[in-house]
Amino acid sequence: MNRTLSGRFCSVVVLIGMAAAMLRGEYLVAEAPATETKTGFPPLEVWKSAVATGDAAALKALYATDPKAHVQANGVVTTVDADISFWLGLKAQSIKWETVAVIQRPWGMSVVFKAEAQLPTGQTLSVTDGQGWRKRGEQWQLISVERADAPHLKQPSDMNKNIYPADADARVEIEKAEKKAAAEHKRVLLVFGANWCYDCHVLDLAFHRPDFATAIAGYEVVHIDLGEDEKKNSDVVKQFAVPLDKGIPALAVAEADGTLVVSQKNGEFEDARSLTPEALLEFLNKWKPQAK
Repeated sequence: MNRTLSGRFCSVVVLIGMAAAMLRGEYLVAEAPATETKTGFPPLEVWKSAVATGDAAALKALYATDPKAHVQANGVVTTVDADISFWLGLKAQSIKWETVAVIQRPWGMSVVFKAEAQLPTGQTLSVTDGQGWRKRGEQWQLISVERADAPHLKQPSDMNKNIYPADADARVEIEKAEKKAAAEHKRVLLVFGANWCYDCHVLDLAFHRPDFATAIAGYEVVHIDLGEDEKKNSDVVKQFAVPLDKGIPALAVAEADGTLVVSQKNGEFEDARSLTPEALLEFLNKWKPQAK
């Protein structure tokens, strides 16, 4: 997930405060851990309404201009105008919306939703969209968008799976994986991410596909939690030379003795929602141990 969305995507006090804000029709920006809710986010409903009515001016007014909203579609950086043109250009007969997550972050709100648009041709187009919203004064503005059109990989309907347990000791987990990898002639696959990262959930679903079984069998997989600020386990990040400024999830492969084999350098998997199964399998098959 792009850092603009992610690391840029609980206490009872926070939950109570958020509930009160919802009753007032607004959301509070608090320096607190990510808090997830699926009860809705009013600015998103305004955005959806502008899409439904084809109101380009109203839609454009929701995107930040100073600085400009960061927009990425299908792994490629694009523009606000292109994002608006995409949604209005669908000329959808109807759109079915499914909210995946609404997460309160220290800087604002992260929203992930899925949409199924019924096109004039009779076809259905599936879209996954992640949006970052920040409140300036009384106005909520879109500061980031990460969209995947007709995704090839299965997209999760929620982000409830605890892929990255907060209480896990990364060093202990790596040591266990290395011992098992040595005994079974495997390598260790380190997956750096966090539970609030949508693309981390997409990647996890992909790893459990039946057609990935042979490739994954060559690895002991360890999930390294980066925490809310992506600074947790920084020593492990440094050891395996993972550049987090390129986004997460990020992967590294090591031998059973801990020797680094490869770490991705260019955020190849941060936009997992837009990847093809073939792209992931290529990486896994390339770096798994060769059969004796």
